[in-house]
Amino acid sequence: MDRIADRPYRGLRLPAERSASDLRRDAGRLEEARRLLPPLNGNPVLDRLAELAARLLDVPSSQIALLTDVQLVAAGEGLPPGAVGGESRLEDSLCTVTAGTAGPLVVTDARTDERVCRLPPVTSGEVGAYLGMPLTTAGGRTVGALCVFGPETREWSEIDIATVRQLAESAMTELELSALVRQYEGDRVRWGLAIDAAGIGTFDWDLVTGRLSWDEQLVRMFGYELDGFAETIDAFNDRLHPDDVERVTEALQQCIDTCGDLDAEYRVVRPDGETRWLHARGRALPGPDGLAIRVLGAAYDTTGERESAALVTRVLEAMPAGFYSLDREWRFTYVNAEAERLLGTSREDLIGKVLGEAFPAAVNSIFEESYFSAVRTGLSVSFDAYYPAPLDGWYELRAWPSPDGLSVYFLEVTERRLVQQRAERSAQRLAILARVSTELAGTLDAAAATAHLPKVVVPSLADFCIVTVVDPDGRPRDVGSWHADASSRALLERYAAVRLDSMPAASPLARSLLSGEPIRADGATVLGMLPPGQSHDLLAELRPGTAVVLPLRGRGRILGLLTLYFRPGTTVDEEDVSTAQDVADRAGLALDNARLYSTQQQLAEGLQRSLLTEPPQPDHGEIAVRDVPAAAAARVGGDWYDAFLQPGGSTMLVIGDVVGHDTAAAAAMGQLRGLLRGIATYSDAGPVEVLRGLDASMATLQTRTLATAAVARFEQTPDEVTRGVTRMRWANAGHLPPLVIDPDGSLAEPATWTGDLLLGVDPAARRTESVVELDRGATVLLYTDGLVERRDSDLDAGMVRLRDAVAQLAHLPLEQLLDEVLERLVDGHPEDDVALVAVRLHPQDRPRPD
Repeated sequence: MDRIADRPYRGLRLPAERSASDLRRDAGRLEEARRLLPPLNGNPVLDRLAELAARLLDVPSSQIALLTDVQLVAAGEGLPPGAVGGESRLEDSLCTVTAGTAGPLVVTDARTDERVCRLPPVTSGEVGAYLGMPLTTAGGRTVGALCVFGPETREWSEIDIATVRQLAESAMTELELSALVRQYEGDRVRWGLAIDAAGIGTFDWDLVTGRLSWDEQLVRMFGYELDGFAETIDAFNDRLHPDDVERVTEALQQCIDTCGDLDAEYRVVRPDGETRWLHARGRALPGPDGLAIRVLGAAYDTTGERESAALVTRVLEAMPAGFYSLDREWRFTYVNAEAERLLGTSREDLIGKVLGEAFPAAVNSIFEESYFSAVRTGLSVSFDAYYPAPLDGWYELRAWPSPDGLSVYFLEVTERRLVQQRAERSAQRLAILARVSTELAGTLDAAAATAHLPKVVVPSLADFCIVTVVDPDGRPRDVGSWHADASSRALLERYAAVRLDSMPAASPLARSLLSGEPIRADGATVLGMLPPGQSHDLLAELRPGTAVVLPLRGRGRILGLLTLYFRPGTTVDEEDVSTAQDVADRAGLALDNARLYSTQQQLAEGLQRSLLTEPPQPDHGEIAVRDVPAAAAARVGGDWYDAFLQPGGSTMLVIGDVVGHDTAAAAAMGQLRGLLRGIATYSDAGPVEVLRGLDASMATLQTRTLATAAVARFEQTPDEVTRGVTRMRWANAGHLPPLVIDPDGSLAEPATWTGDLLLGVDPAARRTESVVELDRGATVLLYTDGLVERRDSDLDAGMVRLRDAVAQLAHLPLEQLLDEVLERLVDGHPEDDVALVAVRLHPQDRPRPD
């Protein structure tokens, strides 16, 4: 994969001042940006998107900014206190430069990039690398930017850019959705004000208990106070004009006796002497025995009837929502202007028509069910519903029953629903990418993780899927598959097992492997390419409508394929395909990283083996060695062992540890090991002289390293051969002392550990040498500190563990002894590198052992 920073910059090469001026002059863009400004208390969804951007891109800071005539930070992660919600000049912002480009703003090193190097965030050191994506509305106006940045320089990958682009689309969707929600909330407030302005009050008279319930509007019409209002029919009669009492009482009685309707107009005399006309309509509801048990109704002030009627009409006509009334036969009786516009039909064509005739799709739908429920229960209903063509839209409706039938007001919310769906799809795609990243990052076995990709993309992005990887020898093989239909998974597995053997060279799979480009093909076309046989028959059973082959791209090579299949009649969503390609790119990069890691591991192990040679086997002496790298290291480090014969016939054992745990330490280790070998074999000197010579050589050659080492030489005179003993002469440069096991299995202290100075500190340092006499059959063990040191305990405790283990294992053969010691002390997985070298002195009164 080529580096983004190496590509020519194709954006507008404008300085920040001119770009900011252009942004301010665009009046339409300013209006759009101001419309999308979040509330003062912020937007939690934008906050989460900013946090997700920082986490997915692994950067310390992210920001979502809107650009009006200033920059407003709408959300951010890792910003200074007070930055979110703050404003700054457009001329000082990298987001302004981002908004002036035709695509992403990719800055690898901000201090050397002419586009941004003079901006305050760069000169202050806050921004060293930057990746920004413009926030663009559906109308093509750039209103801001989403960006991620950090103080250090960084190479941005194609996957990084794709991730930021996806997050920017999600942020833009959330901004538009929030603006729409605020607009609709304002509309709802106006609806409530319109209803209040109409002055309609409601009542509910329970004939069984005598309780008469009024809403606040009706209480105010009669001139009562809410506190202390007596909920009985007397409260109604006490305010009736004396001349209307008898007439209204008869109308109420008739309504109750017949379980019929109430339609009465009467006067109310308020406590201040003012007389108001009210018009009441209601209905008596029967009980199980057919007798009335309840009267429901509504009343409104008809004083100055013409003026009131005109006012109600003006309110309904001015409502920002559609409104219509249905009578008890479900016929339209009133339609306001907004309803005409939303329904695409004039009121002249609707009034008098039955609802089911004017809108056939409403029959046996949520519309009819909800309307019937409102009339049956006497309770208002609210719901969202979709009406098919010719309206082809989503609507938010509220319906409430009245004595005359049903009143309905509604809003078209198609755009809001589409924005919500886009937001949900965007969040789903981000969740898929996050899951893929987590699975691939959590294992070094990228091939096994890649085999699980079909379960991630199905059914969110495709109906079924097969993933293919290319072996090191260049042969493709299918490693995983998944079908949305559980009953078809076994069928898909059988197809994946045989399809590659019969796939022709012109197939989409072969072409994508060769070109590294996505290939789309019709399912019937792919089926026609297959020769008669098992693959052809299985694919015919699977019946794919469309196949899309996406390459798993690594660094300059194709490492596999992700094949998506869609059922016949399914529309292939380009955003889904784009997300699937992001999944494929992540998998390709993970496979490539695993390949590189394996190559590096093999190289490191080869280097280590070349540096640490097999030991000699002197007469009547057995030497064994072990080298175990740290479990979390690159399998190469600074620990080393050595064993060789000097010209005088003595056997010399060496153990050492260079400071460091990387390839530099390994290189230094190789230098010191070679120097020590050369000094010892040329000079035939003893351990202390060898260490002194090595220290002097390091100073002369200016070797910038520190190391510990212990050298032991095993010597014999003819008399010692006769007596069956061997002298061990040893010197220690800051290393742990040897461990001596007597022939009877007991442990001996070779000498007090003096702890001479490390190598590489002072070449003139005085060094001491110790001599100990060993019986034949004794064993000497030299080791590095990785064998005894642990994070959860000190060195002394580790030495005790080692001595206990060796005492119990002393009877074992030498090779087995070393294996068991490693198993007991580090369980085969040390936290630090471990090197061991041991010698066992066999008796000389018999032939040399095999």
